[in-house]
Amino acid sequence: MAEQQTGFKQSLGLVDATMLVAGSMIGSGIFIVSADITRNVGSAGWLIAVWLITGFMTVTAAVSYGELSGMYPKAGGQYVYLKEAFNPLAGFLYGWSFFAVIQTATIAAVGVAFARYTAYLIPAVGESNIIWGIQNGVNEAGKATYSFSISAAQLLSMAVIIFLTYSNSKGIKGGKIIQTTFTTAKLLALFGLIILGFLLANHSYWSENWQSGFNATHLQKDGSWLGIGGTALIGAIAAAMAGSIFSSDAWNNVTFIAGEIKNPKRNIGLSLFLGTLIVTIIYVCANLMYINVMPLEGIAHAENDRVAAVAAESLFGTNIGPYVIAVLIMVSTFGCNNGLILAGGRVYYTMANDGLFFRKAGDLNKNAVPEWAMWAQCIVACLLCLSGRYGDLLDMISFVVVLFYALTIIGIFILRKKRPDIERPYKAFGYPVLPAIYIILAITFCVFLIIMKPTYAGIGLAIVLAGIPLYFVAVSRRKSQNQ
Repeated sequence: MAEQQTGFKQSLGLVDATMLVAGSMIGSGIFIVSADITRNVGSAGWLIAVWLITGFMTVTAAVSYGELSGMYPKAGGQYVYLKEAFNPLAGFLYGWSFFAVIQTATIAAVGVAFARYTAYLIPAVGESNIIWGIQNGVNEAGKATYSFSISAAQLLSMAVIIFLTYSNSKGIKGGKIIQTTFTTAKLLALFGLIILGFLLANHSYWSENWQSGFNATHLQKDGSWLGIGGTALIGAIAAAMAGSIFSSDAWNNVTFIAGEIKNPKRNIGLSLFLGTLIVTIIYVCANLMYINVMPLEGIAHAENDRVAAVAAESLFGTNIGPYVIAVLIMVSTFGCNNGLILAGGRVYYTMANDGLFFRKAGDLNKNAVPEWAMWAQCIVACLLCLSGRYGDLLDMISFVVVLFYALTIIGIFILRKKRPDIERPYKAFGYPVLPAIYIILAITFCVFLIIMKPTYAGIGLAIVLAGIPLYFVAVSRRKSQNQ
């Protein structure tokens, strides 16, 4: 019988924690979503503004979470904060949503992106290579159409998720090495790409693109651009931010592994600030580079939204550029998924020990990691890979993520009154003004996203609400077991 550990090992320092924050944030989004943002807001000024608003929200939330992480420096992160601020139901709804969509769908979306770009190098693993499917006809081009299919890309994304789950089940040390290596590589590569985008551009579109200023326009279905303002502009910004929010998400993963970080009261809060600030700077600079090397029309109409690939083509030529970006995104998404998979299982572990998740998820293996919880996460993520719908996953994830971020930051206000006596090594920067601004922005985003993109934002909300009956089932089961 395999030996079981009863506690986590504190193995991660400040650099490791910062690499986890940055590495979990930078996946595929920064290379893709600027196309959709441009289609929604249609000007250089508003493209950068969307990223700046997202960056402000991200850094504000991160430094606010620093207060919570100092108060509760243990595994579980946001689940624990919500439980302590509100009640066990609020914590459970987050944990359930985390398992059903937030973490698992993010892992799936990043896995799908990894596979898509691997197909640049190895066409056989592309989405067009259908391994199995239920055919329902043919299209105008004479190609088969399917009601359901499994592509080589989907199988590859699942294989990567399974591999990283297995690797991280062997202990935090291996996951730490993968995370630091791949995050360092993609940070250096992104900085390099940004610098080269200003030094090697064959033609600068900077002045041309900035002529649009802050004159917002929205791309219509017929291909024309419609000037927008007022409420329509707010709605367009909310729709645009679905992509930038997704690209900037997962910074809170470091709070899930608090039990494995050295000096967590200091290092978690500091890593949150450093990691989110670094990534925000990179994201804004990357979009400034896009504006320099591509016309706005080119950003909006990039083939398959591969903005970075088009930018690389202009810098390195059509023969080399796509492959440069393909390798960069493969490195980026691989490292991103490693961080997501490493951290996710800790939430289910904490929930299980509260009697609100599968009991086996509360066990640690001989390597002091919640192996069963990680494999459960792996199975759900693999199932979500079968959808293969990157954009739909973004809308669903972004709504749910921001909803719970807002609730958690509201929790800071509650805990200041509820638990004034508890030690706070960090205090939320700019409290109460900046956290209040974040809450207003987050609620506005959620309201307008569910108006603009009701289908998948609505599915996200439905998944959250589905957790309410599940919570009472879990509580009832826990009571019966304790009797």
